[in-house]
Amino acid sequence: MFTSLELGTEPPNLPRQPFRFVLYFLKFYWVALLVMLLMEIGQATCQILIPYAVKEIIDLGSQLHGTFAEALAQLKPAIVLFIALSIGILVFSRISGGLLVMTGPSLRRRVRYSIYHYLQYHSQKFFISHFAGSLANRVSEVSMGVNHVLWTILFDFVPVTVTFSVSLFLLYKANAELAWLLGAWVLFYIVTSFVLAIRCKGYAKKWAATRSTVTGKIVDSVTNVLNTKLFARLNYERKYLADYLNLEVKTARKTLWYMEGMRWFQFIATMALQVAMIIMAMHFWITGKMSVGSFAMVTSLALLIINEARGLSRRFLDFFEYVGNVADGVSIIVRPHEVVDLSAAKPIVVKEGKVEYDHVTFKYDDKAKPVFSNLSVTIEPGQRIGLVGFSGSGKTSFVNLILRMYDLQSGMIRIDGQDISQCTQDSLREQISMIPQEPMLFHRSLMDNIRYGSIGATDDDVIAAAKAARAHEFIMELPEKYESLVGERGVKLSGGQRQRIAIARAILKNAPILMLDEATSSLDSVTEKAIQSSLETLMKNRTVIVVAHRLSTISYLDRILVFHQGEVIEDGNHDELLRRNGHYARLWRMQVGGFLPESETPSVVTEREA
Repeated sequence: MFTSLELGTEPPNLPRQPFRFVLYFLKFYWVALLVMLLMEIGQATCQILIPYAVKEIIDLGSQLHGTFAEALAQLKPAIVLFIALSIGILVFSRISGGLLVMTGPSLRRRVRYSIYHYLQYHSQKFFISHFAGSLANRVSEVSMGVNHVLWTILFDFVPVTVTFSVSLFLLYKANAELAWLLGAWVLFYIVTSFVLAIRCKGYAKKWAATRSTVTGKIVDSVTNVLNTKLFARLNYERKYLADYLNLEVKTARKTLWYMEGMRWFQFIATMALQVAMIIMAMHFWITGKMSVGSFAMVTSLALLIINEARGLSRRFLDFFEYVGNVADGVSIIVRPHEVVDLSAAKPIVVKEGKVEYDHVTFKYDDKAKPVFSNLSVTIEPGQRIGLVGFSGSGKTSFVNLILRMYDLQSGMIRIDGQDISQCTQDSLREQISMIPQEPMLFHRSLMDNIRYGSIGATDDDVIAAAKAARAHEFIMELPEKYESLVGERGVKLSGGQRQRIAIARAILKNAPILMLDEATSSLDSVTEKAIQSSLETLMKNRTVIVVAHRLSTISYLDRILVFHQGEVIEDGNHDELLRRNGHYARLWRMQVGGFLPESETPSVVTEREA
């Protein structure tokens, strides 16, 4: 289990190099891994010494004399050695296996948790740029990759190293020429296999990236399956997915054909060794330079070494495939965070809720046009502010910057005189309740979704918030009531029901600053009117910022900021702005069905103003 320190708020300092990334997690399990290493060395040593024990039995057996009991006495040392080695294989392997059972799942859990922990601190821009399904797939593949890299080293490379080393020693004792032959072959084989496998790493990384992309495309298509049905695009989506699946097959074949080429090298090299070892061993045996037991040992060792060598190429390929998976995930996820807390950042303290934009300049990308240039706005404590303007005028950016979803290029945003860039992000967002236009719900119970506003709230608190948001009635009509699961992103609920859950969550959070992004747009007029009193109660004694497309919903607010191309071109209450007969008055006249059009078009303006 994780300690409270390991579950802390600071993101882990994960290395960006794949091998260093793997080594980073060794410090948590070094004792168990060290014991497993020793056990694997012991097991491999016992395994490769079995042919030596058989050699001793054969050599002693060829010289037996006397009764059966006397013969057994003569064979006793060799038999005891054989039994001891067999028991050693059993004990060492099962101790190592038990430690693997204890360590493996824990290691995978830690890797997944650490990557997810790091992933959480990426900016909104990062998540907009990457498929959620692709990121989830990379988290899974990296965690599996770290495990497989370690286990390949521990259970494959270490035993093979022991096998080759002990085999060379035993062969040297039996015949130095055979030992030199094997040593030269092993050196050539390992170096060649390693070089070929390193080249395979690039293929493996591309294959892993393609798999993650395909997973992301599948998740995206499944998430939007309703759109697929509504537009009768089932065939189109299958074809769209088929193109990416074909790309995955193409990438996979490049990797697998390369691996197949390595196997040709492997089989030819091991066949040559096998033939050479057996012919030379037969020569030394026939010429009397080697005993029958030594010949049996050499034959057995040759077969063992060839079997291990054939497996070594596969292990190299698997190893660099796992490294490629780790490298792909790390290169995407473990990159510098764009919005970070300063080392000296302190929790923000909000008592009044005064918000100040002080000469703010902001753009989403270095090459993009600035959204705001030298913007200054002051929102007094307790003021209820409406933001209006065409799409792209800067309303949503204004709200996102207060939440510090992005960092500024210049200027400052202050809350109660505190620069939000100098405060911790968590403490800032704890002081703000946000009700978005598209409510974000977890596939959890309604109780859990509402309680997300205040994790320590009681069931009675949750129910009270639901009643205030006019959500209690429809919840009680559900079969499992507050324990009902809402489905992925809340798909089991209607748009209005999801919105009411979001409002209940904000009511429960009870933060001093409240922001609403067209929070009642998904509600019918009857329900909107019913919860309007709840919203007015929620707004009392709070600084409120409302993004509106339906201007009638903000006409009662204290103040309205009219945005146009990143500038606040008008500022006042509803009546004042109408009397000015400026941009806001024109927007009011342009209302179609109570909503603003996406943009100002000459035809619409002429028709409305005629």
